[in-house]
Amino acid sequence: MATTDRQATTLALAHALSAAERGLAVIPLSRTKLPALRSPHRDDPAPTPCHGECGRPGHGVHDAATDPARIRELFAAAPWATGYGIACGLPPHHLIGVDLDTKSDADSSAALRELALRHLFTIPPTVVVLTPSGGRHLWLTGPPDVVVPNSAGRLAPGIDIRGAGGYLVGPGSRTEHGVYRTAPGTSHIGPAPCPRALLRLLLPAPRPHHPTPPSAGGHGQGLVQFVMAAHEGQRNTRLFWAACRAYEDGIGPGMVEPLVEAALDTGLTEREARATIASAARLTGHHP
Repeated sequence: MATTDRQATTLALAHALSAAERGLAVIPLSRTKLPALRSPHRDDPAPTPCHGECGRPGHGVHDAATDPARIRELFAAAPWATGYGIACGLPPHHLIGVDLDTKSDADSSAALRELALRHLFTIPPTVVVLTPSGGRHLWLTGPPDVVVPNSAGRLAPGIDIRGAGGYLVGPGSRTEHGVYRTAPGTSHIGPAPCPRALLRLLLPAPRPHHPTPPSAGGHGQGLVQFVMAAHEGQRNTRLFWAACRAYEDGIGPGMVEPLVEAALDTGLTEREARATIASAARLTGHHP
């Protein structure tokens, strides 16, 4: 490995350890921006889904760690790494990345400004990372009980979202196209909370549904059914979305019990359900 590559690996490890000190879970990345460690199951004749339960590295973002010893182990196993990724959606920050790309013909910055005007939100001062291609990554934080999914171009052309299960290339990483750098004036601040209106846009829209039990009342039947149709992994997100809509429609207080009952049917505990609904109430400017 060339001296420059060794230097890049050493710098990447130093930046990754610094990020971990701020509570950001990291993994080593190669020059291609992909996880540097390959899956240990790649040669298995019939691999089964594994998110690291086997105890070996090579599970992408599921390897992400804040423990310095673990991070050094990961980089030692990938001496060709020249960058690091920061896992999104994990505590304590529950990071959400807004990736304003420049690869398409669309003006992603203008698209974000148009969304902000249309939905009445502003992006607060936050960490901004400049990409080698001229794009920008905006770092925001989300509520702990909300799962923001990854998406590409769904919000607007040229705007990708990095949420749960995704990662952002950390500043200081060297890729085959150049170095990622923190924008001047933003390195000393932490990620800002995601504006409420933007957060609602990032959550998945409900699918068509059928009438629900009459206990919910006609106006809230669809919201209850939307929650009851949730699969494992999306129960909190659906409940949060439905509660937000209920409070926005002015029926929030009367929908608390029906939504709790629906959440219990999906497998959530009453404590989890009430905490999620209370979070939705606060997000929409109500007091639970």
